[in-house]
Amino acid sequence: MKKKLFPVAVIAAIGICCLGYTKKQAAKRPNVIIIYTDDQGYADMNIYGSKDLVTPNMDALARSGVRFTQFYSASPICSPSRAALLTGRYPQRAGLPVMGPSKEGMAGMSGSQYTLGELFKDAGYKTAHIGKWHIGYSKETEPNAQGFDYSFGFMGGCIDNYSHFFYWEGPNRHDLWRNGTEINEAGKFFPDMMVDQAGKFMAENKDKPFFMYWAINNPHYPLQGKKKWLDYYKNLPSPRDKYAASISTMDENIGDLLKKLDALGLRENTIIVFQSDQGFSMEERTFGGGGSAGVYRGSKFSLFEGGVRVPAIISWQKHIPANQVRTQVATNVDWFPTLAAYCGIKMPARIVDGKSLLPVIASDQAKTAHQIFNWQSAGPKNNPQWSVLDGEWKLMHSPFEAKPEELNSEGYFLVNLKDDPSEKNNLADKHPDIVQRLLAVHKEWAGEVLTQ
Repeated sequence: MKKKLFPVAVIAAIGICCLGYTKKQAAKRPNVIIIYTDDQGYADMNIYGSKDLVTPNMDALARSGVRFTQFYSASPICSPSRAALLTGRYPQRAGLPVMGPSKEGMAGMSGSQYTLGELFKDAGYKTAHIGKWHIGYSKETEPNAQGFDYSFGFMGGCIDNYSHFFYWEGPNRHDLWRNGTEINEAGKFFPDMMVDQAGKFMAENKDKPFFMYWAINNPHYPLQGKKKWLDYYKNLPSPRDKYAASISTMDENIGDLLKKLDALGLRENTIIVFQSDQGFSMEERTFGGGGSAGVYRGSKFSLFEGGVRVPAIISWQKHIPANQVRTQVATNVDWFPTLAAYCGIKMPARIVDGKSLLPVIASDQAKTAHQIFNWQSAGPKNNPQWSVLDGEWKLMHSPFEAKPEELNSEGYFLVNLKDDPSEKNNLADKHPDIVQRLLAVHKEWAGEVLTQ
């Protein structure tokens, strides 16, 4: 019998009832800002281990709340990660297991999906999307049709920060929009424009609760850091120099936004979530690398830890612990029920794969949110890349970046993360019983959630 996932919503609802918001309190419900960075490596913040980067604003945000050391994206690629975040569902259940479109008129994630934008809008919040979208480029799948009152940014996968053109697939296409209407602001630096637009949205809605999804497009290629940071890192080897400049430019923009939040007197009543969408890129367009996952193996596109383990933070001053570390497993699908619980919002009557992180955020002794978690990403149907995490054990099938000789005869790679966090040693042939047990877990999951 297949497992029923409906109790997740029931559990979250219990947390909501405990919060007990009344109608009078509704106007004082916390604001929510999700800061979602793009292609940032796990170790690319000082507080996560970097020794050569300048990241004071991200580090300060981490110290103001709870940071996770085993936090995962539900996908090692951009669009499915965003679909998972916004729906609280595995990318397969969200209907977007592959990269989204970058051409106008092409649909991505179905408009029938229920997003965080819709969740908060239906609860009386003003909602905004600022920055990157990349989960739909048709009228019915763009932000304004997915619960966002205000949208400013680009719909495809990436843009040049000055011309706002998408270059990677000809012909070149301009991609900058406000509420579905194309706008031309050639020469203006897009990251600064995002801060300006986000600040205006917060100022206009400072007296009512708001939800803002700020999908930053850094440090994704093209690596266009500000001159001050390109000069600062000029002695670092390439491509770390260009990547570092992009990271510190982003950190400065985050600091600018938080200053605006403070100036409006809204910090104590605002929940701030921060995470990267997946691991750092080693694509040609990013000069073959530049990012770091620290001790972890792998990068964007791979189900090795460096592809899916990401920096993640939640901060809410005077409401959740400050300067705390959580080692429990948590994922980006968990933000949906977690934020609903904190804000006293009823969960939708549909399957949500995420679990509320309220107990984990409150205590480092709380039970992990996910004893088991599943991934599947890309590859042919008869030979997909997939992974199962069960406590310390992780089984991968045909993981990207693995050498053929590292896999066993059936394409499996088994690792004990406690003993081997760098995933160097394949234990599949030494523990065939564990392989078979986790294979059964994957088959049950796949039978339930994979799209046909």
